[in-house]
Formats: sequence, structure tokens, C-alpha cells
Amino acid sequence: MIEFHLDARSGVAPYMQLIHQVRHAMRLGLLTEGDQLPTVKEVVGKIAINPNTVLKAYRELEYEGLVKLRTGVGTFVAKTLSDETLVAHAPLRAELEGWLGRARDAGLDDESIEALFLSAFRATAVRS
Repeated sequence: MIEFHLDARSGVAPYMQLIHQVRHAMRLGLLTEGDQLPTVKEVVGKIAINPNTVLKAYRELEYEGLVKLRTGVGTFVAKTLSDETLVAHAPLRAELEGWLGRARDAGLDDESIEALFLSAFRATAVRS
């Protein structure tokens, strides 16, 4: 089951952070069709968020056709976003974890690592 977290410094609305986390988990194959998302009560209890914010995220995911709300039962993943590239994730993740370790060994803090990664990510996206 997915465990949500919020980053108050991100500038991204909390409901959008939840949506992004669900989509990412689906892309990585961590959430697949039929899996149940945490209940609103569970999310509220873990990350101290307004229940309406969680409901808004779940409704948006339902509108996109990614989850199905079953009244009285819960919210379930309706389809998957992962594809045949999923097998390539493990070696790429290992390389990325190695790079992150080297960045930390070089003295970079999390914010600097994120800025460096996003800068490189955007630079390569422009070239593609």
C-alpha cells in the first residue's frame, strides 16, 4: 500500500502532491489494478491533512479514470500506468541511487541534489 507524504516547501498544492504520488506509484508498478488506496481516515491520521483535500485528490484520480470509488468499501486502482519499460527501472534505479550517494558524499544537501537533477532533467528534455 502507498504511504503518502507532503512537502510544505514544494509550492505544490497538497491534493496535487497526493495525485502525483499515486501516478508515480502506478508508473513504477507499485500500485496495480485492484489495489486499494488508503482510506481518507488513514491518510488524515498519518499526515495530518484535511479530509476534504484527500477526497479532492481521490475525486480527481477518479475523474481521470485511474481509480474507482466504491462507497463504503474504499478507493481502488482501476488501471495501471506501467508499461513494458518497467523491466528497465531496476538497473536505472540502481545507477541513480549510486549517483545520489556520490552527490551526498560530495557534500550536497537534498535541495542542492534536487536542483541539480531538475536542471539536468530539463536540459536533456529540451534536447529530445
